[in-house]
Amino acid sequence: MPELPEVETTLRGIAPHLRGTCINHLLVRERRLRWPIPADTECQVRGQRILALRRRGKYLLLELERGTVLIHLGMSGSLRVLASDTPPAKHDHLDLCLRGGKCLRMRDPRRFGVFLWTPEPSADHPLLTHLGPEPLEPGFDGDYLYGRARARQCAVKPFIMDAELVVGVGNIYANESLFRAGIHPARPCNRIGRERYWRLAAAIRAVLMSAIEQGGTTLRDFVRDDGGPGYFVRSLKVYSRAGKPCPRCGRPIRQRRIGQRSSFYCPKCQS
Repeated sequence: MPELPEVETTLRGIAPHLRGTCINHLLVRERRLRWPIPADTECQVRGQRILALRRRGKYLLLELERGTVLIHLGMSGSLRVLASDTPPAKHDHLDLCLRGGKCLRMRDPRRFGVFLWTPEPSADHPLLTHLGPEPLEPGFDGDYLYGRARARQCAVKPFIMDAELVVGVGNIYANESLFRAGIHPARPCNRIGRERYWRLAAAIRAVLMSAIEQGGTTLRDFVRDDGGPGYFVRSLKVYSRAGKPCPRCGRPIRQRRIGQRSSFYCPKCQS
């Protein structure tokens, strides 16, 4: 599933092509995404100028003159900026056609993505109101994590993956951040001290920034906006490396399920 670095990479790739342009029309080939695309969406966005693009969690937001388009890539979605007359492939479900002959094309083989228009402020949309702070912005730090953990009893890995606590820390990046911070993924979150949470907050930021710089993590489905792969997969220290030597101490990386997700860790370096 595309995570925060992949979505941020996509945003940075498409923004120069879309910012300031006018929408000629919206061509929908398949409405049955995670939520069906409403029948009036074409009329609502036609003729509007794209004023800005930004990200909130894993959502891409296209801010128009009147309202906002919310896009989520689901489990296998991707966006491309192409010539509007480029023949669509099987899973190319919609084109946001721009004046000048280009389009933003959304591909989503599993149809778990989202394309919705809202006339209200995007922060008030039900899909966004519950989201926690952004991990790369001020306000996310060790004190914040420590304070929120006091009343919780779950393991630290599902704790930092909770989007109501902080957005964008998916399974890959949770594993890598906990390894960098030296914290066992199964340790109860309310039994971790303030200083260790400061290390964890710094690790989360560092891992996410590294993944963004390297274009995201390619597993099965994600490719960049230009069609190439992300390269952070080459930098993974523990994720999907069960049985391989720890890059720090050489002991075999272990794997177990924590919070219904596969977790990878070093039994010596993480406690």
